[in-house]
Amino acid sequence: MLARPVQIGRRKWVALLFENVRNIFVASKLERHAEQLGALGHPVRLAILRFIVQAGSEGAAAGEIQAHVDLPASTLSHHLKRLIDAGVARTRGEGTFHYYSADYDALRALTAYLWEDCCKRGAKAGSCC
Repeated sequence: MLARPVQIGRRKWVALLFENVRNIFVASKLERHAEQLGALGHPVRLAILRFIVQAGSEGAAAGEIQAHVDLPASTLSHHLKRLIDAGVARTRGEGTFHYYSADYDALRALTAYLWEDCCKRGAKAGSCC
């Protein structure tokens, strides 16, 4: 025998919906930042990202990056793809050239995420961050 659905008020339904959406957002935010940190956890990818951050909003050509990190093109391509897939870098094509730049908004969000809960568990205000 099937149980009868429980009737809840509109306010409670909206509150439950909001809580579910918030939980999904928090989980997806955690997963997104974990993916970004994972991409940055490789020394070559971190060096690449630091190089393209220094290049500014115009970015750096793939050849410039390759000369900087001294990798074969196929290996460099793999690392660049990982950074792009993680959302910390962008690419644009101009003719036969590919330029890579940092996604500064994503990097700011990542660093803000790392600091957002600083000192919330009992440390004196301003003592750690």
